[in-house]
Formats: sequence, C-alpha cells, structure tokens
Amino acid sequence: MSVPKFQVSREVLELEDDHIQTLAKLGRKEIEIAENEMPGLMAIREKYAKAQPLAGARIAGCLHMTVQTAVLIETLTALGAEVTWTSCNIYSTQDTAAAAIAVTGVPVFAYKGETDEVYDKFLKYQLAAFKDGKDFNLILDDGGDLTSLVHTEKYEKALKASYGISEETTTGVSKLYRRLKEGKLLASAINVNDSVTKSKFDNLYGCRESLIDGIKRATDVMIAGKVAVVAGYGDVGKGCAMALHGMGARVIVTEIDPINALQASMAGYQVTTMEKAASIGQIFVTTTGCENIITGVHFQAMRDDAIVCNIGHFDTEIDVAWLQKTDDNKVEVNATREQIKPQVDRYLIKSSGKRIILLADGRLVNLGCATGHSSFVMSCSFTNQVLAQIALYKAADKKFAEEFPEFANTVDPNNISVSVLPKILDEEVARLHLAHCQAELTTLTEDQSKYLGIPVAGPFKSDHYRY
Repeated sequence: MSVPKFQVSREVLELEDDHIQTLAKLGRKEIEIAENEMPGLMAIREKYAKAQPLAGARIAGCLHMTVQTAVLIETLTALGAEVTWTSCNIYSTQDTAAAAIAVTGVPVFAYKGETDEVYDKFLKYQLAAFKDGKDFNLILDDGGDLTSLVHTEKYEKALKASYGISEETTTGVSKLYRRLKEGKLLASAINVNDSVTKSKFDNLYGCRESLIDGIKRATDVMIAGKVAVVAGYGDVGKGCAMALHGMGARVIVTEIDPINALQASMAGYQVTTMEKAASIGQIFVTTTGCENIITGVHFQAMRDDAIVCNIGHFDTEIDVAWLQKTDDNKVEVNATREQIKPQVDRYLIKSSGKRIILLADGRLVNLGCATGHSSFVMSCSFTNQVLAQIALYKAADKKFAEEFPEFANTVDPNNISVSVLPKILDEEVARLHLAHCQAELTTLTEDQSKYLGIPVAGPFKSDHYRY
C-alpha cells in the first residue's frame, strides 16, 4: 500500500511545508501548556523512563487527535514505543496538534473535516506505516473502529500475534465484550473505560465542562431559562445534566434504566419520554451510545430553533439521515438545510414549518464544535491508557513484574480476555493528580489499618465498590 509521504495527509489537505510548520509551531506551544495540566502522564514518563517498558512496541492508535492526545503519544514514544495515529472522529482533530506530532516523525493520518471515505482510508494507511514494513503489535482504540478493521481477514494474523488492545470508551468496550462472548475476540483487551479514574472523571467531569463549551461556541445561545433534554443518565448524562442545570436550564432526562431514572429523579430532574419532551425542549443532548434516540417524529414536534446535539461516541443517536433525505431527483424530502458555519446547520422542517439547529452533524458536539475535554481530566484517562499498554506488552515478562509489582497478574498472557486494570493502579492514577489540585491525603495509622482490614498504602476499596 502506498502511504502518503507526509503524514498529516498533504495529499488531501494540499498544505505547503511552511503552512505545516506554522501549524506545528502553534501546536507545540499548545502541547507545552497541556503538559503542565497533565501531571499523570508526565509522572509516568519520569517513573518508567529508565526501564523503557514499551521498547519494541508498535502501537496503532485511533483516538481523537487533539492537543491532549499529543501528550499521550509523546508519553508512549518516550517509553520506547513506535506509534502511528489516526483520529477516531472525522471532526475531532486539532490540526495544530496533528502537525506538531507529525513533524517529529510519528505517522499521523488525521485532519479536521475528513470524509468517511478518507477516514476509512487513513485507518488502513496507519497500519502500513510502521518502519521496515512491520506489523502493529498493540492497538490503542477509542470506539472500536480500528479494532473492527484488524479483526478482518487481512489483519487477522497480525492481531493474533499481537499483545492486545486497550479501549477508551463505553461503546468500544461493549463491542469487545460482545466479541468475547461470541468467541470472536482474537486478542486480549483491557477495558480502560471502566477504570474509575476514567469513567467517573472523563465521562462525568469532562462532559460537564466540554458540552457547554461546544454549544456556546457553536450558537452563543443563552442557556439560562431554557428547557434542556438530556437523553441518558449514565456518567456522561449526569455530567451534561449538571452542566445545563448549573447554567440555569430546567433539565428533563429520558432513560430506559430504572436505576438511572431514579437517580435522575432524586437529583431533582423531571424524567419522561422523548415523545413527551420533544415539544417542550429547547436544547437536546443525546448521551446514550444507542441508535434512533431522536428521529423524524421528534424533529416534527420540536419548537422553532431547537438546538439538537450529541455527545455519545458515534453518530447513530440522532437520525440525521431523515433530515437529509432526498428523492430520486435530489430534492429534499423532509427538511431543507442551511449551513450557518462549519458544524452548525439549520434545517427547516417541511411538515411543521419550524427550524432545528443541528450541531456537528450529529457527531460529538464537544469535539466537533469545540476542542473536547480539558487537559487535566484527559490526563486521568490517558494515564490509564499508558498503563494498559504497558500491562498488555509486559504481561508475560516476569522480571518486569518483579521490578514493578503493580503490573503483576494484570493480564493473563495465555488466555484471551477483557480485563480492567487493578484497583492499585486506579488509585495510583488518582494519587498522581492530587498535588495539582492542592489536595492532601490523610494516612491511616497502623491501628486504623488493622481495624478496617485495609493496607496503609491501599487498595482502599474492593473491586466491586461503586464510587
């Protein structure tokens, strides 16, 4: 396969070298600021630098190519890995970050505003971009697209010979467990999403800030006083509901799970169905990871200029195809589209005569219309990713486990499985971020330790504890 000479895809962007260098210089400044906000990753670099635990690792990464991801990539390479990269969303790349990483020699195939066809092509390019034509031996994924690709016949041999997969998000993790259940998972995987320092921080606190950032940048709308409808009340939905409520909106939640619905009710939110909420809401946010949450029926019931957006990983939650449907003569059937600016479209619904404002084409609004989560919370997530890659790569290395006992028995190298990082590593990720928050831990006394039956240094909670 022919791989583009310059990895920020000059063949598509048609960028001149001086423009690429300009982007890269700006990206480097952004990366330097982000590093100060990502203490977990910087501490991991320092702790494991001498051991070079990823020397010989060839990591194919598919995760939003943002400034924060740039810090992740440079942590992986600092620990010895060879890396190739794609973004897992066609709108989420920060071109400055992509350029900054690419000019260091890391193959990056990503730019903001790719087409689906280019995205699919880039995934294949990155797998062919390792030095000397070698295959990948680790996958770092977000959403499961790259994992799905390497499960095809062409890459099956390389995947079976690899050390495994680490997966960032809820949607991708669900696919891993489905493959495992069906006997179709070809390599072991670590479920990074369900580390407490990922799901209870990135999903909740990250969305709590980045949702509003995306909506505001796109529309400049006043949120106070409006009715906001949040579909789903998992960790992402909780963060979104908190953010909208904090801005003065009256929040309505839709849910299928009675436990989540009861949580939403006891947090003070009205819980009802989308059918009933559609005519009331003025801002709609889908967070479920499911499909067909907002459909044509709902669009037709909405108020004029209702804002509709998604913060779930894929673009399946909002029926954008209904809005964009055309007949054989390419005439719009259900709605006419007017682009306000990139990733902001206004549709006139023909049956109601009212308009809706769709953000980021139904894809991740916080990354399509803004720059995603803040660096600090992504440090929590990405520290887990680095630890997961080390755990997979060193699973059979007994000498390494003796030197770094926190990695002992994290992955069974003889059996294909989907596992979560142990509690001791989860707690260490949290610990690495406390000083940045000017937080000081209390230490158990020996008597207290004996009374509770908990080691002074942890772990402090059982594996089934729900934070």
